[in-house]
Amino acid sequence: MVPDAVAPSRHTLLEDVFAILVGTAMIALGVTLFTKATLITGSTAGLALLLHYGTGVGFGLLFFVINLPFYVLAVLRMGWPFTIKTVASVGLVSLFSSLFPLWLQIDAVAPLFAALVGGSLLGLGMLLLFRHKSSVGGVNILSLFLQERFGIRAGYFQLGVDAVILVAAFFVVPADRVLVSLLGALVLNLIIGMNHKPGRYVGFS
Repeated sequence: MVPDAVAPSRHTLLEDVFAILVGTAMIALGVTLFTKATLITGSTAGLALLLHYGTGVGFGLLFFVINLPFYVLAVLRMGWPFTIKTVASVGLVSLFSSLFPLWLQIDAVAPLFAALVGGSLLGLGMLLLFRHKSSVGGVNILSLFLQERFGIRAGYFQLGVDAVILVAAFFVVPADRVLVSLLGALVLNLIIGMNHKPGRYVGFS
């Protein structure tokens, strides 16, 4: 039997909860690695990291506040179930990213390792959320809307937005860290671009 020909099965509430917990934990761990190595990423997480490096305000708080305006688009374009799960995901990423440095003491991390492994964790975490009709807000909401409405691949759209944020990062963090961050952004978006496409996954919420 061809996998794509199988009728899609609906995710249960328990499956959605478990996926959101695992996905947000992976994203928060990736952010922890990025923060320790003073790296940057794209989307609202990248903006929150830039503000964190520039002001010293905690990433978790900044990430939660920046996402607030995007919930209007989520409600209008993606519906209440998606919005509720996204609000929960953003809240968990904000919470976990504040708690992980207390639970996981990292003295030092090589920037290249942080970019590759942290970028992979971010990409896999986002992919898991996407497949359960959730996101980490911000540009993720816009990219998912554009993919579902116009067929624009979410990962590739985010790659363009991430490029703008990485250029702005040259004014905030050392240039060598920005260049290393490009590898993390590439890994993240390749994971989403290659795996989040019509027919690749048949489950739905």
